[in-house]
Amino acid sequence: MTVVVEVLAGIVFFGLIIVSVLLHECGHFIPAKICGVKVTEFFAGFGPKIWSTTRGETEYGFKWIPLGGYVRLIGMYPATVHHSRTTRLTKLADEARAAEAEDITAAEQGRLFSDKPVWQRLIIMSGGILTNLMLAFLLFWAVFGIHGRPVQTTTVAAVTPCVQSGQASGPCSRAPAAEAGIRAGDRIVSFNGQPVDSWLQLQEFIRGNGDGEVRLGVERHGDSVILTPTHTLVTEVPDLNNPGRTIEAGYLGVSPTTVVVHSGPGDTVSQMWTMSKQSLSALARLPVLTWNVATDMATGKARDANSPMSIVGASRVAGDVAGNTQLTLGDKIATGASLLGGLNLFLFWFNVVPLPPMDGGHIAGAIYEACKRGLFKLAGKPDPGPADTAMMLPVAWIIGALMLVMGLILVVADVVSPVKIF
Repeated sequence: MTVVVEVLAGIVFFGLIIVSVLLHECGHFIPAKICGVKVTEFFAGFGPKIWSTTRGETEYGFKWIPLGGYVRLIGMYPATVHHSRTTRLTKLADEARAAEAEDITAAEQGRLFSDKPVWQRLIIMSGGILTNLMLAFLLFWAVFGIHGRPVQTTTVAAVTPCVQSGQASGPCSRAPAAEAGIRAGDRIVSFNGQPVDSWLQLQEFIRGNGDGEVRLGVERHGDSVILTPTHTLVTEVPDLNNPGRTIEAGYLGVSPTTVVVHSGPGDTVSQMWTMSKQSLSALARLPVLTWNVATDMATGKARDANSPMSIVGASRVAGDVAGNTQLTLGDKIATGASLLGGLNLFLFWFNVVPLPPMDGGHIAGAIYEACKRGLFKLAGKPDPGPADTAMMLPVAWIIGALMLVMGLILVVADVVSPVKIF
């Protein structure tokens, strides 16, 4: 029965990912239609068609490779661009324009994406990523407001008695917290004279202190107590922005008490920014992280729980959550919603990257054109014309190929060696 639940939950979650993709494409499609751009295709997935239907001038459907989706806007490249000299790159751009022009009739002039003013192009191209951001916000707000989220407080749950030095069999020396006399139940209120308001702030104080002296103030049974001065230790601790790696930083030796709080939109934005820093760190290292996944899979090494996943892996994790008998129904729904929210937040930042074929590449092209035209106008020079975004085709091909390879690696790894969170 548990296996059936896991499979069904995985399929449902996969369906919700497809819905997120379709809503992302709606974020492009709707403003494109409003601005009068001709849209010929609206598909979820890539490759051969599974199913499609045509309504008006647009073909809607699904394709076999569920690694994203797209809408086809007519006239993505400017129709006419004059270059001062001819190169292999300009020839490639002209060929791309010529190929696109084959599908453009005289009646469609004025309905091309490249014909629209910059502000309309920015709205059309940013609509998808803003949809992902809004979906992430709504999902996290619902989870934090209804189910609540665990918050680590500055009240001490446990004190580490000693720290192992060197080898596992080496001597064990008293941890700084034990040296200072901290007890379970103490609430840390100051660190070297600075007030402490949150566990995250306390972590930053401790890590930044290195092996320096520390004077702690705590609240114990309603009384303020100044503890014995001690020194923090430098040791390896998890990176806050990338839990899969460790860094050397200050260490105290206390663990926090965790409580569940219900919060509103302000806290949701704050938490999403913290998660965004983790997403950006993972995005910057995505090729390296994917390579690590491939080498671990090839050598039979256990999969890192913080490694990147494809939508197949995310669906398997959602199935594992649904099949876990230790969680309540509310916990399962909240975890699944958080997982979907995190995926949408990552898709937002992924598509913000200012390189084609991501949405950010088209946004960057429109901004570049506006700035160039503005500078020429201020200098009293003739209008330089539209930016030739077709010149970025080689970049789009390279990044597209890299995305395809990484996607295939992660899909295979998620089938052969899936991430285990329990």
